[in-house]
Amino acid sequence: GKNGCGKSTTLKMLTKIIYPDTGSIEMCGRVSSLLELGAGFHPDMSGRENIYTNASIFGLTKKEIDARLDDIIAFSERIDEIIEFSELGDFIDNPVRTYSSGMYMRLAFAVAINVDADILLIDEILAVGDANYQAKCFNKLREIKADGTTIVIVSHSLGQIEQICDRSIWIKDG
Repeated sequence: GKNGCGKSTTLKMLTKIIYPDTGSIEMCGRVSSLLELGAGFHPDMSGRENIYTNASIFGLTKKEIDARLDDIIAFSERIDEIIEFSELGDFIDNPVRTYSSGMYMRLAFAVAINVDADILLIDEILAVGDANYQAKCFNKLREIKADGTTIVIVSHSLGQIEQICDRSIWIKDG
């Protein structure tokens, strides 16, 4: 739908950031979301510290986070053949206030997709980053979708919708 029709508001209701005026929403399982760039990141904490904070918000225990930290960082850094993502390598221990918007997005994406969510909510965040990184994101989304994760994505890009979704909803006038 067009700007202002309620797409992002719908995602915020699904994450319980806001609540509907009437009716109810029932979500079953662990929910992970990418709603606003860097939402939930503390600017003075390092990328590594924010990984722990954000992952705990998504419901992972410290033990689970420790077990996956290498995967999360690996998905966020490009420092060797195993690490194929965002070039955060030497920056992972810098305060996130020093990150570019692309670095924020890479870190947020890496955290959100590594919490074994049953439902992943995405609001336009994949518009950030170069074409190569976007392709990696879409490949990862296809992989987690194939593993059974429900993905709800809000996008103005019909191409993104066609690549990820089996079904779509067009919101018009609320």
